[in-house]
Amino acid sequence: MNVHSTQKRLPMFSPATGKQIGEIEETPLSEVTTFYEKGRSAFQMWSALSISNRLHYLRTLKEYMALHMEEIAKTISDNTGKVLTEALVADIMPTLDGIEHICKHAEKGLKRKTVKTPLLLMGKKSFIEYMPRGVVLVISPWNYPLQLAMVPVVSALAAGNTVILKPSEITPLVGKCMEELFAAAGLPDGVVQVAHGGKEVGAAFTEGTPDYIFFTGSVRTGKIIQEVAAKKLIPTTLELGGKDPMIVFEDANLKRAAKGAVWAAFTNSGQVCMSAERLYVQKTVYHEFLQLVKKEMETLKQGIDENADVGSMTFPAQIQIVREQLVEALHRGAKLEAGLPPDQWKEGMFLPITVLSNVQHNMKVIQEETFGPVLPIIPFEKEDEVISLANDTVYGLNASVWTKDVKKARHVASKLVSGAVVINDAIVTVANHGLPFGGAKNSGIGRYHGAAGLRNFCHEKSIIEDNGRKNTEIQWYPYYGKYPLFLKLFKSYFKPRKDMIYFAKMYLQLLKKSTEKERK
Repeated sequence: MNVHSTQKRLPMFSPATGKQIGEIEETPLSEVTTFYEKGRSAFQMWSALSISNRLHYLRTLKEYMALHMEEIAKTISDNTGKVLTEALVADIMPTLDGIEHICKHAEKGLKRKTVKTPLLLMGKKSFIEYMPRGVVLVISPWNYPLQLAMVPVVSALAAGNTVILKPSEITPLVGKCMEELFAAAGLPDGVVQVAHGGKEVGAAFTEGTPDYIFFTGSVRTGKIIQEVAAKKLIPTTLELGGKDPMIVFEDANLKRAAKGAVWAAFTNSGQVCMSAERLYVQKTVYHEFLQLVKKEMETLKQGIDENADVGSMTFPAQIQIVREQLVEALHRGAKLEAGLPPDQWKEGMFLPITVLSNVQHNMKVIQEETFGPVLPIIPFEKEDEVISLANDTVYGLNASVWTKDVKKARHVASKLVSGAVVINDAIVTVANHGLPFGGAKNSGIGRYHGAAGLRNFCHEKSIIEDNGRKNTEIQWYPYYGKYPLFLKLFKSYFKPRKDMIYFAKMYLQLLKKSTEKERK
């Protein structure tokens, strides 16, 4: 990337302390074309490498990251305000595990697949090949700025693509860190390029005709990207927001469920697309469970030191969204079970950990993504009722069901319109890279992780192979005399009990007729 003295510089602040921790040069819009040209040039070399050779670079990346874990964790913590433990456990570890999974399974997942050949094509061979798409644009978010960028980037690279990564301008220090990680892994020039900047930079690269777009972020921005991509028929994966329900039945392990609820709602200060943002508790245990949740909350420590539990918010604009939802809920009769009303909040990026009761299902705090440390708790009576309530939003990313009755849990899980469901735990599906990850409804389009996630970054190419020894095929011209034979053949083949001797006889007659006509 060419650096000019006129480049805009992005300041980098620690949201937890408010102190400036550096600055970064924004990528000039004039260089968008250069990025794509460089990426396409590098694609010719990178896609020609064997999968094994590509994975060598990714293993080097993983090993380098493992050696520099503490530095990376501090960078993430400084730039996001999340506590060090969460930076390590929820951002770095899943990234390393994702790279490990890809390195173990990419060759098998992307190798040529043999497919059964149908009746009329008897004697031929059928295959599926996976061909890399080209230059993939990855636009990543600020809440898990390492994991939600690196995993799709590495998936695209393993599949043979080159990548332009546009990390969030909210966490530019992590973006710069990733750029340095790829350089340290020794990837060839142009294979991964990092473009730094805000919405204008992201929009310019989206308009720059990538071969595939992988976006993680808000529903609003995702729809804009999808509209731009649709005009050029650019395929996309969109991992968008969530409003995930947590359902606690009366027979659940209530102590475990209460601990799980507090963690699932407040980890990363609630800034998780898979946070438990709606907690439904069966009415018979509602009051008991509410007290257990409040007791668990009393043990939480907010701060930035190594032993803190809940860090700060990351994006200042998100605080206003949380404020507006709380103000509306309290105005309409919701009750604060824990936390403070917004007019008593202190200045800064740490928000009070909040629990609400007496909420109505049409409130914003139930229908819209909060992305902050707020947990509304709602009683329910019957199974069908809670399934209906859980499905009653425009989102469908994740959900959790808590009960000792496995049969009931599986039944409820199957009825939830959601990309994933966890039973007696929460959020953790994203940590299993063997499972597809993505959402339903407004929570997104497409999946990644697992073999299908690798193949998303490829064209599926169908191949049928004939040895070329025969001079004709039975379904080729001429058709003279073939109709009654075809009719008998198909009836024999598709009837409930196939008479294989009769079927073989009909097939040979058709083959003989085709050969006879050819000789004449």
